[in-house]
Amino acid sequence: MIYRHFNAPARAFSQFSHDIIRHPRLSSDAVRLLTWQLSLPRGARESLSRTAERARIGACAFGRAKRELKEEGFLHERRVQGAGGRWMTQQVLSSCPLTAGEAAKLLACTPVASPQVAPGPRKPAVGRPTSPPTGGHPKKDPQEDTSDLPPQADAVEESPRLEEARALVGALPVLSPALRHVPPGMRDELTRLAARWLDTGHTPAEVHERIRRGLPGDGTPVHRPGGLVRYLLRDVPPRPLPTPRTSGETVSARLRGTRECTGDHTQATLFRPVADETLCSACATSAGERRATFEPPAAFPTVPTS
Repeated sequence: MIYRHFNAPARAFSQFSHDIIRHPRLSSDAVRLLTWQLSLPRGARESLSRTAERARIGACAFGRAKRELKEEGFLHERRVQGAGGRWMTQQVLSSCPLTAGEAAKLLACTPVASPQVAPGPRKPAVGRPTSPPTGGHPKKDPQEDTSDLPPQADAVEESPRLEEARALVGALPVLSPALRHVPPGMRDELTRLAARWLDTGHTPAEVHERIRRGLPGDGTPVHRPGGLVRYLLRDVPPRPLPTPRTSGETVSARLRGTRECTGDHTQATLFRPVADETLCSACATSAGERRATFEPPAAFPTVPTS
């Protein structure tokens, strides 16, 4: 059981309807914001944000409370343009819900005040007025601190593979559907990057393979195909040189010591001889069998006569 004791204040009090205090759709911050504003004296110009600051209502809670008051009809606001072309927000807060038409009538009766703020005194600059310096060259080379330099036309014309690189970039939509929307403004930049790969010794097939390996899989969409190709071609890896072969080494190590069989074969057959034989084991076995079958005996037996 709860016992309640209430002393009616003799001064500094406000009368509120129980519908506000017990409203089922207003949070405690919204009720506190509304009752605080309604308790202010007539003519007070305290804003809702200042009330929330004094009531220690955070920014997120203030936005939620203000939205609840608007949805329930306790708060209405509009944007008007005052004297001098300055825009301001007018708000009307009521102790009972109002419709949009009722709030518009109340706001129409409110004069639009646009106080002109007089500029404050300005402090003069120190020293005598001087004209800005013109001409001359910067003391430092901007290339030292600039990471994104504009393209140089001279470097583009020096590449002898420029036309081949331009054709390589033009074939990107055929390489993958994800590269169909490369911006036309990036084609010159991509052409210069592809020309660097070709000048290093890479083939167009190797450049396409580099781009194909860098594309995302599983049907992932590419939102900036030009930027992706620029990232993939930015660094040019050195092309590996072929391993030189010595003049005396004509066969691989696996075939070293083998000899081609001189027997009857459809294709060349290699075998590893033990001595100086010229036939493989299969041909040598077949030749031995043929000699044992067709070779005549060395001497005929003597038949006695009577």
